[in-house]
Amino acid sequence: MPLNRLYEAAGIGALLATMSACAAAPINKPIPTTRVDNTSPGTLPEARKYLEGRWTLQSFEVRPPGKAPIVLKGSGLLDYDDFGNLKMEIRADQASTDVLRAAGIDIQDGVISTEGRTAIDIPNRTLTYFLEGQPPQGQGPLATSRPRHWEVTADVLTLTTRDDKGAPLSISVWKRNP
Repeated sequence: MPLNRLYEAAGIGALLATMSACAAAPINKPIPTTRVDNTSPGTLPEARKYLEGRWTLQSFEVRPPGKAPIVLKGSGLLDYDDFGNLKMEIRADQASTDVLRAAGIDIQDGVISTEGRTAIDIPNRTLTYFLEGQPPQGQGPLATSRPRHWEVTADVLTLTTRDDKGAPLSISVWKRNP
């Protein structure tokens, strides 16, 4: 056997002996953590669970800057699933549609429709839309770039958009369907 092959075989043998001499063992170092309480008031799971379901529109008011408030006459449904997806559809009568359109609100065939994933901000009690593949849309009171401030009372959900100074631009009141 040539000397090169002998050294090569000895090197491989030493490597195999070294690898088999050290058995793998789990790392038993404690990782510092804090206890997470998913059931106390104000937690993300609690907020998601509360918002989950189908809601029926009770009232809807839009307050365009510098114009009189618009009280919408119509109906609406809001669906919020356990994955944070929200679908909202509001159907306005013809008179409300005309007034909303004149105020610069994009309303197609008497319908205001929004669908997308939401992020919940617990401290600020807001929902923010993330529309798949699209940047936040619009500039008006119902722009998806505006977070929806939410307030809960029993089975009633109030969603409010606000201007940069904190004044309400839109207020919708929803009742949970049984």
